[in-house]
Amino acid sequence: MIRHRPFGSGHPYSVDTEQRWPVDPVAGEPLRLGVRASAEIESVRVDIEVTGPSGDRESQRLALSRVASTSRGQTIDGGHLASAQARLARAVGGWAVELPAPAPGSVIRYRFTGSDAGGMAQRTREFDAVVSGWTDAPDETVRVVGTDRVLPGSVSVLTDGDRVRRVRFALPLAGGEHVTGFGERYDRLDHRGTDLDAVVFEQYKRQGAERKTYLPMPFAHVVGSEGWGFHVRTSRRSWFEIGTTAADRIVVEVEADAPVGAPAVELACYDGSPAEVLDAFLAEVGRPEQLPDWVFRLWASGNEWNTQAEVMRQMDLHREHDVPVGSVVIEAWSDERTFTAFRDARYEVAEDGAPHRLDDFEFPADGAWPDPVGMVDELHARDVRVHLWQIPLLKARPHPVGQARAIARAAVRDEVLIREPDGRGGLRPYRNRGWWFPLSTMPDLTDERAARWWTEQRRYLVEEVGIDGFKTDGGEHAWGRELEYLDGTSGAEGNNRYPVAYAKAYGDLLRSAGKAPVTFSRAGFTGSQAHGAFWAGDENSTWEAFRWSMFAGLSAAASGVLYWGWDIAGFSGPVPAPELYLRATAASVFVPIMQYHSEFNHHRTPSRDRTPWNIAELSGDERVVPAFRSLAHLRERLVPYLAASAAESIRTSSPLMRPVYFDHPTLPTAWSHPLQWFLGEDLFVSPVVARGETRHEVALPPGDWVDAWSGEALAGGATMTVDVPIDRIPVYVRAEAWPSLREVFAS
Repeated sequence: MIRHRPFGSGHPYSVDTEQRWPVDPVAGEPLRLGVRASAEIESVRVDIEVTGPSGDRESQRLALSRVASTSRGQTIDGGHLASAQARLARAVGGWAVELPAPAPGSVIRYRFTGSDAGGMAQRTREFDAVVSGWTDAPDETVRVVGTDRVLPGSVSVLTDGDRVRRVRFALPLAGGEHVTGFGERYDRLDHRGTDLDAVVFEQYKRQGAERKTYLPMPFAHVVGSEGWGFHVRTSRRSWFEIGTTAADRIVVEVEADAPVGAPAVELACYDGSPAEVLDAFLAEVGRPEQLPDWVFRLWASGNEWNTQAEVMRQMDLHREHDVPVGSVVIEAWSDERTFTAFRDARYEVAEDGAPHRLDDFEFPADGAWPDPVGMVDELHARDVRVHLWQIPLLKARPHPVGQARAIARAAVRDEVLIREPDGRGGLRPYRNRGWWFPLSTMPDLTDERAARWWTEQRRYLVEEVGIDGFKTDGGEHAWGRELEYLDGTSGAEGNNRYPVAYAKAYGDLLRSAGKAPVTFSRAGFTGSQAHGAFWAGDENSTWEAFRWSMFAGLSAAASGVLYWGWDIAGFSGPVPAPELYLRATAASVFVPIMQYHSEFNHHRTPSRDRTPWNIAELSGDERVVPAFRSLAHLRERLVPYLAASAAESIRTSSPLMRPVYFDHPTLPTAWSHPLQWFLGEDLFVSPVVARGETRHEVALPPGDWVDAWSGEALAGGATMTVDVPIDRIPVYVRAEAWPSLREVFAS
């Protein structure tokens, strides 16, 4: 076997062994051509023919050298990705050659031949690529809406002479200005002095260290002297050099596909305060929709709550320990094949792939879910809402059987899947190239017809079982610019949009059944603001990850995401120590979504549930349950304030979880103490995010404040150090709001 895939897997941060790199060769820069070959191949060569812009031709034959094999990225960090590491170690070899790319406009045609020890040859088909080069371009190549801040003469394009492949331009960056936003970002609040990009990616843990995100946006605030912001109006990948190429500019590079001489990218520039900038951006891309008050109550979840008995046991324990809970997310509910049927349910296969209704199912008394409707009714009677876990894939491993096979066949028949080239000039269903549920097919949820086809399979869950919402997990599985969506959009344009459409499709289902569109997603892009709630994704239980999550919440909020939370103290690895758990819980009281969750642990003991009673049992720390109970009750009392503040946030575009610079853009402590925030108009929060703190430094913003715990009046605009007992964090109430909020903090 010898294989070359010119576009590779589409992994945005890894060059695969068998691909061409760069995919669009750049004149004068190294061009790498690689193949993957089976073990019997002992040598590989490539025959190359270059046709120059003037029509002259040159041929050469080059030998490839053995190289380390890479595919879809090599960084695998345990958990549900561990099995992927073994798959990367297959007995195949990598071969590659590097050569300088010829002049712009040249056409490269090449073919590989591999030979075994007996001289038997295997050949690939012929491939071709057109070489592009960077050249200066007119300023009008960037179409600007609003104040034109593109630096004159800074525009250049990567072009093959016919099409523009990328655009590069610069924006001004004055001394003392800070650059924030860019969607959900985990490593810092101010990105000045760094480089980053905007592409949806499943970074499983360590998001802050890797600087990759599930929820990017090519949108930023420039905070300082004037106050402005910008949005690169594209769903294609973009890159930002923020004062690194030159201290006085932001260099933007954007993928494009436009004819030479025409505008290739559009840039919106907004003037004003951060709230005014965000308001203008949201008017363009979509505003949050107000969700019911109950979303502000505690959400509880554990991946091993995989039976009706266990779910009810955990809900009973909440009641027994007097810990109020508003929502339960049930992840391991389905057959793990269709993701539409409860595990152990009996039913007749609908061979045409038609949706089932509740009457089609029989739920055995000795099964995992003997009475789903009764369970949901009981939870509703307890004032607990129920959410089910979803992924936007049709699994291929193990090979689908029964209803899963019928749905997979119907998806092909009804043409509702994203497609990819089949190598013979046609299209076939796209197969997931990522490490999670590999080879699965993927419904095109950007298409309204296909989205309805997909969500109709789940309608009975909402209308008859009574489900209140969905955890819309995943959404990052569309890799590769050569993908084709049903409207003809390429993967280069459509892949970042996919998670937005995913949440919208499930929200539309809920809305059509007369329910609020409550989805809980980790992936998104520009436009996600209008579709449900989000959490910060998968992380370990560490102090470092805690801090990363707080940065994520603040940057998401600055980008217009209103309903946001994270897995309290992390969902993965050993359970957090009581100190981390309680500090994270205290912080979570004061973010929009308060929820805990734990990763699948193969039912090993001790349990890794993140319930307070499990943390208490494992640690022997008797403070955990009473402290968590007190904080959960405080959260209950905060719900009316949070609901009213959310409505005000939607009206004004001033974030609910608001970085300090929104109100005080020139305040030095807004940047020296970045992990502090306003919650609505009247609360200021300074969480404890470092191990071992018993005294904590607070940079109180200007104004008249009241310490929420002691009732002491304080003048703002000063930095102070305060005691921080384990069951509370510094919280301050605006003085004029203290009479209405005093009882919220009464213990």
